[in-house]
Amino acid sequence: MAPAPATRASSRGRTRLANDAWEAAFHAHSTLMRRFTAEDVWDGLTMREYDVLYTLSKCDTPQRLGDLGSHVLLSQPGLSRLVDRLVDRGLVARCADPRDARAANLTLTEEGRATQRRIGRAHGASVAAAMTARLSDEELALLESLSRKLATDPDKDRP
Repeated sequence: MAPAPATRASSRGRTRLANDAWEAAFHAHSTLMRRFTAEDVWDGLTMREYDVLYTLSKCDTPQRLGDLGSHVLLSQPGLSRLVDRLVDRGLVARCADPRDARAANLTLTEEGRATQRRIGRAHGASVAAAMTARLSDEELALLESLSRKLATDPDKDRP
């Protein structure tokens, strides 16, 4: 019989347990990302380009490049070049920033919104299939809760 989780945790040490948990989460992320990247749902976009469309689709107002950069995993120069490509394709538009005449805000075009929705439906179905194939509803809820907890900035909770 396997020892209870608390017993295993204390025998491994908290540092090792934390690192093993990180490694398992990172491996799961890598495995799923390879699977999703290989799927034929992207309609000529890269996953990173889709990520920008998805991020903009969740915003109520146009976004500055710097604000967008806080939601996607790209350097500012890399994001700037990616946005240029999306503008050239007619999926993203630049508009004047009313707070700063030198800056531009970014928003989805109608074509960009339609593209995001079309790809999003297919990708969302793929994500659901991958996640529900291995996890129960209770496990999915726990994974979401734990992931949100880890993504919370601890400095924002300090006075």
